[in-house]
Order: sequence, then structure tokens, then C-alpha cells
Amino acid sequence: MTYNASFSSPVGIVEVTATNTHITSVLFVEEPRPETERSAVLTQAIEQLQQYFRGERTTFTVPYEQQGTAFQQRVWQALTTVPYGETASYKQIATLIDNEKAVRAVGMTNSKNQLTILVPCHRVIGSSGKLTGYAGGVWRKQWLLEHERGGTS
Repeated sequence: MTYNASFSSPVGIVEVTATNTHITSVLFVEEPRPETERSAVLTQAIEQLQQYFRGERTTFTVPYEQQGTAFQQRVWQALTTVPYGETASYKQIATLIDNEKAVRAVGMTNSKNQLTILVPCHRVIGSSGKLTGYAGGVWRKQWLLEHERGGTS
């Protein structure tokens, strides 16, 4: 069974989808779907995300899973190694997965991340330090980075 719920955050509505055992998506949405009953893991994820937005949490313990190729899984795993409040370039992520020439593929994989914040794709920036695309909007990416650096609450 699939469950979903949403909540308002400082950067818009966040919708979380889960099974009985893990989170399957965390996305910014304009219009949330009607809420279903909540599984325990869905309730836990929402609590942890709300703690994150309040500045009370820097890591997540809720189990999650997303479908993708072996390459995509390696990229998403690499994203989870970028520490809270820090950034990495697409090239650094490509190097981390031992495929330095895959910078563009890393960017494409980043854009397919369905677990925003839990798998922190917002922490990946261009080599020049410029904020590049973000599925939730570059303004959200900037807010999330500033939040993690203690600049917002």
C-alpha cells in the first residue's frame, strides 16, 4: 500500500509518499494530492523534515528507497555524503563515483532525484560555485543552502 501526506514548509508545500517500510518520494508540489492514512514511516519522515526546517535536524534516519539504474543509485548514494551546510560540484560527485567524465550524467541524475532533502541534491552546485538548476526551483535551492549555513529559520 502507498501512503501520502503533505505539509507547509518555509519554501512551499512538501509532499511525502511512503510504503509501510520506507519513503518513496519527498517533493515540492503546488497542489498536494488528498492525504491518505499515514504509515508509521510516513509520520516519522514528516516529523524529521519538520525538524530539519526548524533547524533541529541535520541528518535523517527514516528509511527510503528510490528506483533507478545502477549509475543513478551510485550518484544518489554519493549525494548523501555531502555534509549538511556544505556543497560539492557535479564534477566532485562524478569523481566520487569514479567516473570523472560523467559530469552531465550526474546532473541529469540529480534532476531525477525523488527524495529531495533526504538525498540532498540541493547541495550540488556548478564548478564555478554558481547555483545551477534545481527541480524545486533555484530560489528553493538557495534558501535550503542558506538555511543549512544558519542564515534562515
